[in-house]
Parts: sequence; C-alpha cells; structure tokens
Amino acid sequence: MLDGYVHPDFSEVARVLRKQIPGTRKRFAPGGAAVCIWHRGEVVVDCWGGTRDVEGDPWESDTMALSYSTTKGVTSTLLHVFADRGIVDYDAPVREYWPEFGQAGKENITVRQVMSHQSGLYHIRDIVEDARDMLDWERMTDLLARTAPCHLPGLYHGYHGFTFGWLVGEIIQRVSGRPFREVLETEIAKPLELDGLYVGVPEDQMHRRAQLIEPNRRRRRSTEQVERWSRVASRGLRWTGTQFDPYELVRALMPRGIENFDFGSEAVAAASIPAANGTFTARSLAKLYAVMAAGGELDGVRLVSSQTLDKIRQVQSRGVGRVIPFPMRWRLGYHRVNTIRVKVPGGIGHAGFGGSGGWADPNRNLAVALVLNSGAGSPFGDLRIIQVSTAAVRCADRR
Repeated sequence: MLDGYVHPDFSEVARVLRKQIPGTRKRFAPGGAAVCIWHRGEVVVDCWGGTRDVEGDPWESDTMALSYSTTKGVTSTLLHVFADRGIVDYDAPVREYWPEFGQAGKENITVRQVMSHQSGLYHIRDIVEDARDMLDWERMTDLLARTAPCHLPGLYHGYHGFTFGWLVGEIIQRVSGRPFREVLETEIAKPLELDGLYVGVPEDQMHRRAQLIEPNRRRRRSTEQVERWSRVASRGLRWTGTQFDPYELVRALMPRGIENFDFGSEAVAAASIPAANGTFTARSLAKLYAVMAAGGELDGVRLVSSQTLDKIRQVQSRGVGRVIPFPMRWRLGYHRVNTIRVKVPGGIGHAGFGGSGGWADPNRNLAVALVLNSGAGSPFGDLRIIQVSTAAVRCADRR
C-alpha cells in the first residue's frame, strides 16, 4: 500500500516501489521508503509506504531518512553554486581557499582533483584514530590539512568515501565564512522551499527521522578482521594481475571503530558529515536534482548556469579506480546514473549505502530520488535505486 501521488504514465515506478518495501514481501517486516520524480518541470511521482520504525509506525509524507553517500551529490551541488558565481575555480589549488591545506605534498591539489576523487586523500583508516573523530568537524579538517596523499595527486582516482565531505565542505565554509549546514540551508533549502534537506539535523526536526533498520548488526566483523582478510586477498589478486586492491577499499571506507559507530543515533544525525550523513525527504532530494535536470533553474530559482552545468557533466575519470572495483565515470562530484538496459549518458547523481540515491538527466529533463530506512546493499548503493531509476527512464521515454 502506497500513499501519495503517481501520474498514470509512471505507474511502473509505483509497482517497483511496492515490491521493494519489506512489508510487501514478508509479513510484519519493518521498513519503508519514499520516491519522488520530476519530469519536464512537474512532479509525476511523490509516494511513500511501509514503516518508519520497528514498532510499525507508518512512513509519513514528511518522513526523512539517513541517505549515506547520496549526501555527496548534495554537497557537490552546493560547491557548484559558488563556482557558478566565480567564487570558486575548479582548477585553482585548494590552498587558495584553505591555506592550511597547502602542506605535506598537497600544495598543488586542485578543486577539480578533490571533486573527481583524484587527490589521494581517501585513506581515512590511516588518518583518524577512531570513527568517532568524524563527529568533530575541526578535528577532521585539521587532520586532512596535515596529512599527506597516499598517491601522487592526479595520477589515479580512488573513491573518497568519507573524506570527500570535509574536503569539499571546508572549501565551502572558507569561501562563505559560514558553517556548512547554514550555507546548505540558505543557498539551497530555503530558496527551493525544500521540506527536508539536512546535513546536521536540527533538534526540532529529529522527530521526523525514520529509524535506521540495519540487518545483522550483531554479526558485524571488526575492522581488524576485515583488514587481515583484505591483505590476504590483495596478495592473491596480485598473482592474477588484477589491478583492484581490496585493502584500498578498507583504507577508504573502514576507519577504526566504524563497527561501533551508530549512524542511526541522534548524535550522528546532528553532526555534519557531508559525505555520509545527509538526512533527506525524497521530495527535497528530487527537487534539487530537478533544478539540474531543467538546466540549472526551476520555478524562478537558479542554482547554476547552463555553462556551469555543462562543465559539471563532463566525465573526469574512466576505468576502475583504487577503491571501487568497477568504473564510476566520475564527474565533478557525481557519478554516472546506473540503470538496467537503458542509458542515461548525460546524467549526474549519487547513490548511497543502503539503497538511496538521487540524480538528474538534463537530456530528458528527468530527476529521480529514493530514500529508505532498511536494507544493506554495498557502499556504492544497491539494486533498489537502480530498479527505480530504470523504471523512471522507461516511463519518461514512453511518455
């Protein structure tokens, strides 16, 4: 059972969402989701269903959900707002905006290299002592300013799973002179009249959060165990000539103590981790991408010019990177749109662990967003956003 609105032309999306919600597959299984889609400047899907917690309370119209790495697309869009105004230059060294950053071999790292995951600063496992350090913005930016890259910047690309947020976010803070969460609110959320787009949830909005429902939390392996296994696998793969190194994935995505870091807690929700803890409604995420799908302006609010949008969409790296074992086709802060047997060559967006995702296709003037609170998937998203995206593209093409 879904609530909300679905245009008849997009009924396939509703069918996909119904199958994804846990309660439709298993009696009394908790978990819910929401999807919102814009096409040609109008909302064609705005629906939700399932439960917001394990007690069975229903998902509501204004329910927000933790969206993990889907946050990176929002953070990137915010930086592009300042680039469009000429305040940030993609090819300028980061040290021009953040002077303390220009040390330890990072003097010439550019904004473009940071946004396309080429700065060599993904190795959070070597940078922080404990995952709880991620709750402290100043500590994280100080550590990143003092650390050395793990490879020559620009030589490779490797997914900056956690560090991306503070690298981009601190540039935004330096050029704006304001805290990241405040800039996000004043530059994007308020002008677009979004009902839930937070990287750091205010106390008076905590009640709207869906409970994070994680399967098999008690069975989590320690990061030390995973690290040992990854080193063994790395040695084995080197014998086969495979370029992908599993240990690099551990360095990028498993800071020590991450198995005890509760992403569902209020403490984490209140912090600003601009690569990993955005809390969104599908409606807000979709409208943000609808602006990009419409050429940078929607309903009289312009975020970026068409010229900047063209720059944003250009692929910066191809092939397999040092962290993710398949090509992501990195743009400036976004990756390619993943679908099944349909193509979105001009699309930009970002998916997240647990299944969420949001993206825009300016060629079709189509924007899609999915948020949810249950399931696992991979650190790079899972099949649910791919299934929703595929259905949305098919519906748009038939329309």
